[in-house]
Amino acid sequence: MPSVRHDTQSVSFKIVYCGTPLCGKTTNIQQIHARLDPSGRSDLVSLSTARDRTLFFDFLSVEAAAVPGYRTSFHLYTVPGQITYNATLQLVLRQADGIVFVADSQLDRQRDNLQAFQNLEANLRLNGSSIDRLPVVLQYNKRDLPNAAPVEYLEYLLNNRERRFTSFEADARSGRNVLATLNAVSQGVLSQFQQRLYPTAAAEPTADESVRELAMSEV
Repeated sequence: MPSVRHDTQSVSFKIVYCGTPLCGKTTNIQQIHARLDPSGRSDLVSLSTARDRTLFFDFLSVEAAAVPGYRTSFHLYTVPGQITYNATLQLVLRQADGIVFVADSQLDRQRDNLQAFQNLEANLRLNGSSIDRLPVVLQYNKRDLPNAAPVEYLEYLLNNRERRFTSFEADARSGRNVLATLNAVSQGVLSQFQQRLYPTAAAEPTADESVRELAMSEV
């Protein structure tokens, strides 16, 4: 659920990057951080262990003029890939507005990708949410490696569903399609938010009135 604050005229969205250990979640966040104007983003917070590059989460606040009259921020998180940190995954997924699932394209990581995706779905259900109700973008990372699985195979494993997700081939180390992935999930989050503001085309209120009503309804 977006966080709307009428007192500061701000709205923030939570986007969570998920996937297997070392699939490229943290690299995505680092690339985004490096490529954005420092005046429009926060510092990057990262906690690491020897077993995975992310222990709890990376956090990045990206500001954008997306909702008229309100300062709009996107809070980007990553979560650990190991099942042993499942409680942390469930906690960070709480109140998520959008999901980026980063899949490791290497052939020998496909079982891990599928397990991580199923674990994501299970934890969303435990939080009272569903992957079918959220904007989701799939990123097939590490396409530069010689043992990368065919994209058609990745699509069959992860995107073989009635509502197909937007997907990108990527190489997070070089930055290929990192910002495209962020843009796609951000647009999905904003589109869903606007649909909640304007459920019908008739008598649309002003942006200020709409956000104020939404903020009051979530108190």
